[in-house]
Amino acid sequence: MSVSPQKAVVFDLGKVLLDFDYSILVHRMAPRSRMSEAELNQLLNQAPLLLRYETGALSTPEFFDEVQSASGFNGSIEEFTAFFADIFTPIEPMIALHAQLRSRGVPTYIFSNTNDIAIVHIRRTFAFFADFDGYVLSYEHSAMKPDAPLYAVVEGITGLREADLLYIDDRQENITAGVARGWNAILHQEPATTEAAMRATGLLG
Repeated sequence: MSVSPQKAVVFDLGKVLLDFDYSILVHRMAPRSRMSEAELNQLLNQAPLLLRYETGALSTPEFFDEVQSASGFNGSIEEFTAFFADIFTPIEPMIALHAQLRSRGVPTYIFSNTNDIAIVHIRRTFAFFADFDGYVLSYEHSAMKPDAPLYAVVEGITGLREADLLYIDDRQENITAGVARGWNAILHQEPATTEAAMRATGLLG
């Protein structure tokens, strides 16, 4: 596509800037639980319990209590949060792409379905995460993508609407919800094609 440069770029976090792997978590938990790795994955990976946590319906201690009750995990909340947080690896080409945008003065925002444990860890571990103009995080707003209220929060925080926003996400349903609001969007599949699509907008020169 070839369009006029947008005024801000909105990034999804997981699978766009940071990869994540719940198998790391369940592998560490299983020896200390009464559940198998497969059962733990069903309990924790994009499951109803996680949805409640990522929409702010559960605090971190409440989430831990429910996980512990269901799984029999015999560790402390500190051990659990360390296991739960340490599932992320940087997607370096996308982090570099973000840095290019910042070097050109383009405002950028994080827009993520996520949770407090993850964000505390990410803020502490990945320096690039500090270099955004704002953050819209599901657990802070009691809503998740692709629900419309969370997109409205992005528009409120950025002060921008419709084609002034360029949105990058790896999930089609989230992209579709943005496009329905008039946002420009890139469905992220791999860094090279996302970079090519962004260059076509004129944002990278």
